[in-house]
Amino acid sequence: MDYRKFFSQFRYLSERPGIGGRIKAQPEDFIVVEDPLPQIFMGGKHAIFLLKKRNWDTMSAVKEIAKRAGINHRDIGFAGTKDRHAVTYQYISVPAKAKEKVETVRIRDVELRFVSYGRFIKLGHLIGNRFRIIVRDVNERALERTKEIVHELREKGGFPNYFGYQRFGERRVVNHIIGKLLLQGDFEEAARLFLGYADGGMEGDEARRHFWETGDVEKALEEFPNFLRYERTLLYRYKETESWRRAFLSLPLPIMRIFIHAYQSYLFNLYVSRRIEELPLNEAIPGDIVVQVKGGIPYRDRTYRVTETNVDFVNEKIRKNQAMVSGPLFGFAVRRANGLPGRLEEEILEAEGISLGVFKKLPKPMAEPGGRRELLIRPLGMTYGHIPGTGTCFRFFLPKGVYATSVLREIMKDH
Repeated sequence: MDYRKFFSQFRYLSERPGIGGRIKAQPEDFIVVEDPLPQIFMGGKHAIFLLKKRNWDTMSAVKEIAKRAGINHRDIGFAGTKDRHAVTYQYISVPAKAKEKVETVRIRDVELRFVSYGRFIKLGHLIGNRFRIIVRDVNERALERTKEIVHELREKGGFPNYFGYQRFGERRVVNHIIGKLLLQGDFEEAARLFLGYADGGMEGDEARRHFWETGDVEKALEEFPNFLRYERTLLYRYKETESWRRAFLSLPLPIMRIFIHAYQSYLFNLYVSRRIEELPLNEAIPGDIVVQVKGGIPYRDRTYRVTETNVDFVNEKIRKNQAMVSGPLFGFAVRRANGLPGRLEEEILEAEGISLGVFKKLPKPMAEPGGRRELLIRPLGMTYGHIPGTGTCFRFFLPKGVYATSVLREIMKDH
């Protein structure tokens, strides 16, 4: 299943027809610039570099930089993963003593520029990202339709805050299924799916199919291309330990956790889609949990419950863009909604056959407490225009963890 078919199960909020088109026809069509937290520039134990990359995913670029500089990749910090099929700018930190080595690194389609000294950058150390995206091959009424859709969604409070397809896999849409298998303790089947699922058209698919049919680890190590580095890591570790559980735990932490995060994201997307069908997104009802908003940025750790007595006050805050209705990122410590929103959360868990306790039974690095996430996206500074002979260009800012592809999905209607 490709990501378009996968996403067809999630409802659009806008009712007007889309502009069609395609994104990422070339990396320069999708430019992302990270806005970091100012605190990363405080301190002197680490050197902060601006990393510009083209056609590299963040983790692969970091590992290659570490290899060339002769340092451990775990000593390189970054605030978030960025698209591979794009031109992206983000900040990384390296130990101060490695500054000169990193400055000598030369990698195709990767540029590094020393910015200042500061602290180790951790995941989440950013405010958000600025985007400049070109949508090519749009229909002749693209600009008019864009205006209509944007106006309609502003009236409805924003764009649905779906997790984008990058969370699940563009061609191999299996990350969330692997995550569910890990939650259920079936590490062997999770490994079989991660290593063996092939959906055609990708290098290494033949080797994946052989493993799917035979489960032969030795043969897989001979056949899997070197660029499938995480798959090969898993295979080598299983060969050493004969434990798929230990093999998964040998993966880099961001990779190891991506499967659980993908399943959480899938459940959240289901909640947003069901909410579009059954309950308002831009109006709180008793039982809802809302997140505080400041300057257009949601503070997901600042939540409060909606009751019969405060519902009018809360909805006034929502109208002033000082609060937003949230949905669940299920985990062992997630703050649950009550009333109708709570019933909807419970129905999703029951349909999946999942209890919140399983999120705590995972190996410690994978255990997920969960949280809340706003149901709507309100892009800041959104502008768009027609480029003759090319398509429609969009510019906007999004808070961290929000997907530009989910904004464009509502305008393009391509799923």
